[in-house]
Amino acid sequence: MEEFTKVQVLRNEIEAQMMDDALTRQGIPHRIRSYHDSAYDGLFQLARGWGHIEAQPSRRDEVIAIYKELTSS
Repeated sequence: MEEFTKVQVLRNEIEAQMMDDALTRQGIPHRIRSYHDSAYDGLFQLARGWGHIEAQPSRRDEVIAIYKELTSS
């Protein structure tokens, strides 16, 4: 099984939920990672975005295409 790598930065929790649903429906293995750190009260989310999607490198183009489709509406 391929390792997961960072594929796409997410701007907010709504994007994260939408992408999680879409990728699950498509059967694309993935992980959603939040940049929130309670010790810094979300400071990293202001600088880096809400979080990111991790997926297998071979599925990168599919994940990016789904992200673009969801965020262009």
